[in-house]
Amino acid sequence: MKKLIAMLLALVMVLGLVACGAQDTPATDAPKSDDTTAATNAPKATGKVYWLNFKPESDEALQELAAMYKEETGVEVKVVTAASGTYNETLTAEMDKGANAPTMFVVGNAAAAETWGEYCLDLTGTPIANELNTDAYNLYDEDGKLCSIGYCFECYGIIVNTALLEKAGYARDYITNFATLKEVAEDVHARAAELGFDAFAAADMDASSSWRFTGHMINMEYYYESVDAPEKWEVCPAELTGKYMDNFRNLYDLMINNSLTPAAELANGGHDAQNQFISGKAMFYPQGSWEWGNGLEPGGMKAEDLTMIPYYGGVAGEENTGLNNGTENCWAINSEASEEDQKATMDFMVWLVTNPEASAKAVASFGAMPYKSAVTSTNPFLAISNDYAAAGKANMWWATNYQPNVDAYRAAVVSALNTYNADPTDANWEQVETAFIAGWAVQYQAAKG
Repeated sequence: MKKLIAMLLALVMVLGLVACGAQDTPATDAPKSDDTTAATNAPKATGKVYWLNFKPESDEALQELAAMYKEETGVEVKVVTAASGTYNETLTAEMDKGANAPTMFVVGNAAAAETWGEYCLDLTGTPIANELNTDAYNLYDEDGKLCSIGYCFECYGIIVNTALLEKAGYARDYITNFATLKEVAEDVHARAAELGFDAFAAADMDASSSWRFTGHMINMEYYYESVDAPEKWEVCPAELTGKYMDNFRNLYDLMINNSLTPAAELANGGHDAQNQFISGKAMFYPQGSWEWGNGLEPGGMKAEDLTMIPYYGGVAGEENTGLNNGTENCWAINSEASEEDQKATMDFMVWLVTNPEASAKAVASFGAMPYKSAVTSTNPFLAISNDYAAAGKANMWWATNYQPNVDAYRAAVVSALNTYNADPTDANWEQVETAFIAGWAVQYQAAKG
């Protein structure tokens, strides 16, 4: 197909987690609309829908939604979920299948819009675009074509079991910076046998978990660099200074040294950090708002026993920052699909955000959807993010969405972190810094060709 082979050879497949574009919008709940016409009129499309899903944690909910839609309309909806960390490769392979290619896929940032723009139907003025309640997540190509639109927005940081925090002798709002986080984590770890739980859940470095640190927690370093910049990043910076790598190390060391799982065991993964947290064996769990509907609430945890705190690493003024808010989840419709399949896909998307039962199921998994008729989110972490914003805390926008040539970049970082985890010396930390900072410049040049 037109550009696919060239893109493969250039090794610049960037979408979803790949990044050279980000949005700076605090988490907000999507208000309900009084217009329920779209929700009550069943679509009449005769084509088919193939959704290549970016979010593994939402697969079960999406399969249920596909079945609901087929039962209601007779339209076939195929949902294929790429394994964690493999969306680039999966999309590349699937888009080369002609009439059997995805009709609905993810283009999550400006670089992805540039790379995949040829395959994106212009969504300007379409029924799904008209359902949006914000244009904050819209992505355009250089010609102004609306390539993709956000379907959910999220926040991430460190989830805290406040019931355990109080059991350890601390108020639920005690942690406000790195000093207090360090005090609590080291104290709980020292008393783990007595308390019956440890500080941090496992920081596994396998593909299902490493993105929490190489794609999320590192945002602390990138964010503060962007704050120092003369202007907010609007394109991928060619290089980083690494000014805040010591702060990242502060938090990373605290996490792996005060954990239920020894650092030397993290390389192969398999420790199920989510279960460690749900079962009450760990008090801190670096994760995002999606965990509420995709594990914590189904696992029996109560919103009143949970909070989320920002990444604290000892940066001056960090008390005035909030959570990390943004999205990398943006829908595109395949411009090379048949008109019937494009129409079927558009109708399905509109149904998904307007039908009360469908949008409720989607919101329960995604957290919140920026559409007028989607049900209001009850995700407690998004509410916490709003509380930070209301208190005047700065939003830590998703600067990680700028990571260039992301798969190769993160692979080198994971390798360096595993070396450090096995032998946490200053010399091995220099390798981590090299992978994050010098590696950025290398992959920037690779992505630019």
